Amino acid sequence: MEATIHSLGNLFAQLGLSSDELAIENFFKTHSSLATNDLLSDAPFWTLAQASFLCEEILNDADWAEVIDQLNVKLHEKN
Repeated sequence: MEATIHSLGNLFAQLGLSSDELAIENFFKTHSSLATNDLLSDAPFWTLAQASFLCEEILNDADWAEVIDQLNVKLHEKN
């Protein structure tokens, strides 16, 4: 069985966020630079449902895990 490959845009839509390129870019500008030891799902800007989705998908190594990892890296980048 092949895993589905999702894009950042798909992930943002899944999270109920605006998913066009400008919205994603603005999200990263606004929310980047999480501390190294901060878990992605613990970031204060997620709703409970968003945080639960992110955490569960990573723990289950589900289809969304790869793109969630990309999101995690982007939000931990130091600008």
